Amino acid sequence: MDLNYFKDKLFDILNDSDELDIADISSDDRKNLLTVTIAGGSVFEIECRQQ
Repeated sequence: MDLNYFKDKLFDILNDSDELDIADISSDDRKNLLTVTIAGGSVFEIECRQQ
């Protein structure tokens, strides 16, 4: 599995989740970073790296 495929699948999983109450998901492909904003205002960054 390559990194781009993994990032795409992770984005899809987060985007389809109803339990997390996600307000927004943005991605920065150059930095391999997903930024997830929750409806309550919390912001989480997920960095994806392949080893």
